[in-house]
Amino acid sequence: MTHNSSNHLPSLNSPPSEAQTPKPTSKGRALIFGITATAVIGVAIFGGIHSRVHAEAQLNQVAKASATPFVNVIYPKTGSNAEEIQLPGNTQAFNDTPIYARTSGYVKQWYVDIGAHVKQGQLLAVIETPELDHQLAQARADLKNAQANLQISEITAKRWQNLLKTNSVSQQETDQAVSDLSSKEAVVDSNKSNVDRLEQLQAFERITAPFSGIITARNTDIGALIQAGDNSTPKELFHLAAIQTLRVYIPVPEVYAGSIRTGEKVDLTLDAFPNDVFTGTLVRNADAIDATSRTLNVEVDVDNPKGKLFPGAYAFVHLKVPSSAGAVTIPSNALLFRSEGLRAGVVRNGHIELIPITIGQDYGSSVEVLSGLSPKDAVIVNPSDSLANNSPVQIENDSKTGARQ
Repeated sequence: MTHNSSNHLPSLNSPPSEAQTPKPTSKGRALIFGITATAVIGVAIFGGIHSRVHAEAQLNQVAKASATPFVNVIYPKTGSNAEEIQLPGNTQAFNDTPIYARTSGYVKQWYVDIGAHVKQGQLLAVIETPELDHQLAQARADLKNAQANLQISEITAKRWQNLLKTNSVSQQETDQAVSDLSSKEAVVDSNKSNVDRLEQLQAFERITAPFSGIITARNTDIGALIQAGDNSTPKELFHLAAIQTLRVYIPVPEVYAGSIRTGEKVDLTLDAFPNDVFTGTLVRNADAIDATSRTLNVEVDVDNPKGKLFPGAYAFVHLKVPSSAGAVTIPSNALLFRSEGLRAGVVRNGHIELIPITIGQDYGSSVEVLSGLSPKDAVIVNPSDSLANNSPVQIENDSKTGARQ
């Protein structure tokens, strides 16, 4: 009987018997556990140390950033404010004069009042002068009498000169006749001059406008007594102003005196006309600095054809002056006042440099810097008094970009 040998061979898929799989001993298990525990502890120690080092580095960075202050900076402007200054002045009429009477009498009639526009030679008032009229009549009578006496003297002198040729009269008598003729001629001239004087005074009975303008005052009325003469205080009858062109006198500081150019056009503004700008011309200046005020007196003429501007108004003249070469303008709150002098804080390469500067003109909210700064310098605004040279800083806001750096 034949047996299948396959029945005695072990199956390839059957699990190994207990005799074939070695079992770990207790000593091996302890070794494996020790190695695993050591690895876990090492990983934990490394992770803790690495986390602590990273946290400490971050803390150092935060502390360093907190210790470095932030500053705001601006960049100087090149002479924008230094191109114009405003100087106050009072407008004045181009011609402004009081009108007095040149002869004594009573006001017979006046024809113009305040605000009236008059032409040159226009009649303003008439003065009645009865005493002067009588004096003129007497002077004319005296002139006629002197002319009659002169005529007789001329005839007598000519007759005696003819008689002298025939030796009918003496030379002495002839000379006396000629001399009397010269005396009578002088009397006539004197009386004629007196008549001319009184006629001229009589012409002053008519008060006329010396130039075209506007009547700004009337200080008389019909029947008012007018006293004219060297021994009495004259009374102003009218006040006349020519306002077609106005004058404005401005005191220019000595530092700007060299910038005045005759014929240059300037702008004028008035508080009464806040939205209007008027144009004037620099026509002349005193060519001398006033020793008391240290200013140069300058006249500006302004055309006023429509009479919009009034004499006596307060005006501002906008005078353009050249800015100093290389000068820049910075806000006043960027200045540092130190014992060693005026300074400005400039950020360069993340550090502060305290730059000595020279100030020109003070415009109030800003100042002109003549030397020490350029338009490329990042100047710190509102600097702290404790700002130290070469200290590290961070720029919080850049005026060029408006961004935080």
